[in-house]
Amino acid sequence: MVKPGTIEGEDGRCRCAWHQGLADYERYHDAEWGRPVTDDIRLFEKICLEGFQSGLSWLTILRKRENFRAAFAGFDFEKVAGFSEADVERCVVDAGIIRHRGKIVSTINNARRAVELRDEFGSLARFFWSYEPKPEERPAVMDLETLRANPTTAVSVRLSKDLKKRGWTFVGPTTVYAFMQAMGLVNDHLDGCYLQPVVEAERQAFTRP
Repeated sequence: MVKPGTIEGEDGRCRCAWHQGLADYERYHDAEWGRPVTDDIRLFEKICLEGFQSGLSWLTILRKRENFRAAFAGFDFEKVAGFSEADVERCVVDAGIIRHRGKIVSTINNARRAVELRDEFGSLARFFWSYEPKPEERPAVMDLETLRANPTTAVSVRLSKDLKKRGWTFVGPTTVYAFMQAMGLVNDHLDGCYLQPVVEAERQAFTRP
């Protein structure tokens, strides 16, 4: 049975409909979205790319992701923290990425803040996973209506405020919640998506940093 918010693929499996049946988007949905992540580079990359997504679709960013990685030293925040004004100008004229000066400058700023955060907490993962919602802060099963009605949560608001207090930019509550969804801090695969129980099992077996 195909439940609301899901679509059946050519393989007979039902998935969250947001991947639109597009092959690259489906691969992202299946292999990455919602899987628990502790790698600091991936965490930094994702929160920066979510900032670039603001006002755009994630598919646009996903299809430019390799270009972003090339432009921003693989999102190694130690390296990005050392970027100069010349690097800003290089990125501004790079047609392979989103040429938004404010977001480019924000990524460099956030790299410097990430170094500070890593030095304080030992890793970005330890900081971000401290904001994993408690069971009572999450609905038992995420449905389409809940997902659409609540692009932010009380936890994403708190995390956003904490990051902003630490000097991060382009980290509003909606951006932060999208980051939490993608990095597995929550499991928002819809009821009826074949990956919902798969990801939940991964989260149950996952060792928090």
